[in-house]
Amino acid sequence: MQKPIMAVTGDDTAATGDMPTYQIRAPTTALPQGVVMAASPGSLHSPQQLAEEATRKRELRLMKNREAAKECRRRKKEYVKCLESRVAVLEVQNKKLIEELETLKDICSPKTD
Repeated sequence: MQKPIMAVTGDDTAATGDMPTYQIRAPTTALPQGVVMAASPGSLHSPQQLAEEATRKRELRLMKNREAAKECRRRKKEYVKCLESRVAVLEVQNKKLIEELETLKDICSPKTD
């Protein structure tokens, strides 16, 4: 048996002045009789429906997993491209530094003839 839900209403001011007054009154509408809030899965579905639901859930999970894996591979490719680009820049920078070092060695080293 359901307990009735009570509603609280209030006036802006009471008859005495500054305190608001509140009245508790019964709701005008109630939940329909026979409404079940929760039930066990076995009581609502046949074994075939449960198997179909499990299959549907599995397919949905697999589809989501495929999409997540696809996105993961895309991000990995982007990351690898970024690393390859950085390697190329660093190799050029390293080559320039080696050339600069050789030039400075030639300038600073005593020449013997």
